Amino acid sequence: MVMKKLNLRLMRLIKKSYGQVIAVITVIAVGLLVYTAMKMAALNLESTLNKYYNETNFADMYAQVVKIPTGAIEDLKNKYGITDAQGRIVSDVPLKVEKGEEKVTIRVVSLPNSDKKINGTYLVNGEEIQNKNKEVLVVEQFANARNIKTGDFLEVQINGRLYDLKVSGIVASPEYIYLMESEQSLLPLPEKFGVVFVADEFARQSFGFGDSYNEIIFNVNDENQLDQIKDKLEKVLKKYGVKRIIVKEDQLSNRMISEEIKQLKNMSKIIPIIFLGVAAVIIAVMISRMVKKDRIPIGVMKALGYKNIDIISHYTKYSLIIGIIGAIIGTNLGMLLAGAMTKLYLQFFNIPILRVNYYYRYTFYSVVLSSMFCIAAGFLGGRKVLKILPAESMRPEAPKSGKRILIENIKILWNILSFSWKIVVRNIFRNKKRVIFVLMGIALSFSMLLLTFHQLNAFFHIFRTHYGDFQRMDYSINFSKPMNKRVIKDINHLIDIDEIEPKSEFPFEIINGWKSKVVNIIGAENDTVFYKFINLEGEVINLPQKGIVITENLAKYLQVEKGDRVIINSFIPHREDIKIEVKDIVKQSLGINAYMDIEEMDEILLDKELITGAYFNSGDYVKKKLDNLKNVTSLQSLEDLKNVFEQFLSLTYSSIGMLVVFSSILGFAVVYNTTVMGISERRLEFSSLRVMGFSRKQIFWMIVKENLVLTVIGIVVGIPMGRVFITGIEEAMSNDLYTLHVAVNPTTYVFAGLFTVLFVAAAQLFTLKKIYGLDFMEALKSRIS
Repeated sequence: MVMKKLNLRLMRLIKKSYGQVIAVITVIAVGLLVYTAMKMAALNLESTLNKYYNETNFADMYAQVVKIPTGAIEDLKNKYGITDAQGRIVSDVPLKVEKGEEKVTIRVVSLPNSDKKINGTYLVNGEEIQNKNKEVLVVEQFANARNIKTGDFLEVQINGRLYDLKVSGIVASPEYIYLMESEQSLLPLPEKFGVVFVADEFARQSFGFGDSYNEIIFNVNDENQLDQIKDKLEKVLKKYGVKRIIVKEDQLSNRMISEEIKQLKNMSKIIPIIFLGVAAVIIAVMISRMVKKDRIPIGVMKALGYKNIDIISHYTKYSLIIGIIGAIIGTNLGMLLAGAMTKLYLQFFNIPILRVNYYYRYTFYSVVLSSMFCIAAGFLGGRKVLKILPAESMRPEAPKSGKRILIENIKILWNILSFSWKIVVRNIFRNKKRVIFVLMGIALSFSMLLLTFHQLNAFFHIFRTHYGDFQRMDYSINFSKPMNKRVIKDINHLIDIDEIEPKSEFPFEIINGWKSKVVNIIGAENDTVFYKFINLEGEVINLPQKGIVITENLAKYLQVEKGDRVIINSFIPHREDIKIEVKDIVKQSLGINAYMDIEEMDEILLDKELITGAYFNSGDYVKKKLDNLKNVTSLQSLEDLKNVFEQFLSLTYSSIGMLVVFSSILGFAVVYNTTVMGISERRLEFSSLRVMGFSRKQIFWMIVKENLVLTVIGIVVGIPMGRVFITGIEEAMSNDLYTLHVAVNPTTYVFAGLFTVLFVAAAQLFTLKKIYGLDFMEALKSRIS
């Protein structure tokens, strides 16, 4: 019977404060929506990825060599922890297309002659290769981008000869879940770069490899031993011209999707804690105010025999109901969003067996997590019940003695303020706990908005700096094999060139002590016009005629400073390792590289007069005219990259918009709840102001002024908080592919501040009804009585 009475009172409390309850439920729901959606999306990606890798026998290691015979590959099996080794031919070649001005590159990959293929393909449409000399399998992303269907013919140029190959099937490949040409690519270009799979016999014949291959793929016994196996293979394969050995962890496509899963998991831990923490503080403050307001009823309940635990449990139930409702709403919406997020990832990652599964245990986890925060908030807010004595509670609580605030002693400043502004300033200084809570809520919301807008700006910055400030060429071409520098003259004859320079680009292992990294060393003219090298001091530099220049991220990884000497390990046969001085460290937002003067690079690392490509600027019809030049495998233009980047941004805007809404909800809930509680507590004060002639509108604007001051201070406090968030996210997200250390643009502060003011204004409008609904005469009567 006792509990029944308290439960009825509990329902009345909830009904009376339904606006505040809805606001807190929304905060909890958003936090657990993010938790459920991101956690389930990560689990969906991870579980189906592992299943896909198992079904297609994904390779544990890749070794790129100049040429290795079949017999040597067979000898590697069952040695060094290797369970299987298969040879294949991999080469980038041009694809002839109807639009002559368009340059399209395809990677031809031979399928090993084995019943259990490593990196097996997954047939999406059509059939496997039947005619081994005339048919190919096309990777799905490329087929979709170029509208290629089974039965179509592809005109492929291999070693100067054209082959008409029939598309027998459309496939997915575990090696190309994320279809990027190389680490240097900013984004996938499925219209410009694709992968086709051909029969082993056709590849060896057309590329002239005979009984040899230029790449080996491995399965191993123990993935934890990959680094040790890699070290052994580097020595064994050196005589075959090993270029690079890539372990599963570093394989480009696998690394991209693994990073995404990792980031999803991290975000699913951080964001819910922030939202639940804020909700718990709001609830604790609400209950604390309720206990203060219910001082007399609590005294009566104690006099009637209710125990402290009964009354505290009564208020804790209030917070628990809010938590459970928020958790149920959040997890259900989160499950719906998880499905949408998983499908969204299909636009980036091609996993044909990707399925949307719902992990209902996370509903239970969410309810438990929310309940823990809310129960703690209930006890924290209701602990003052213990201090209330029945006899003392019958008398109203003695008002606190007023005292001058600091600013009142500054007469010149204090006298300038109007009467209403004096009330605003006094209230801010006399309610320190409430002010701190509002400030932290606004600061947190502002910092999250700042982080959100900065992330968008960071992507723009990467694009602008790398493909505009850092790289300054209109076009970059790559050859299928090293060519003599005389080819530059051939290009000049074919195309109307404004400026052109040769380049050499090869993978080498750079070693510093026990740290090592395989990167592409790029050789360019020492006074190149196509790169703008800026060192860590902000100085523009030219490439030194001797020594090497490395990028900032590579220097951090190798723990190298300017003036240190590093070892360059060459994968080219019969080349000795060399020691070379790091002349400078430069900034680079995309990828990691090392740079050398092309003459120096040719002399000590390669062969003289040989280049692997060229950079040039031209307003001519470049793509069409380059068809007449042999051995050109790829042509990359800045215009193509701009178009792809715009497509990428259209998808980014939706996630940015979602984060803006979530951040605004957080700030709205804090401002709305504290304002409503403040109005309730200051009923007598506002009634007195009404007697003095203040209108309801004037009282409302007085509250607006107060929150405006707190908003400005909150934004100021939020600036360093936001910068801490940005630094943390940049450190977490920066890797070999991206460097997100970007200065915060002043407009980012403006946008974050503008949205902060908007949600504060929205919260104020929702409290307007509370002001007009106050019974001022009743407040004065209750005080007098």
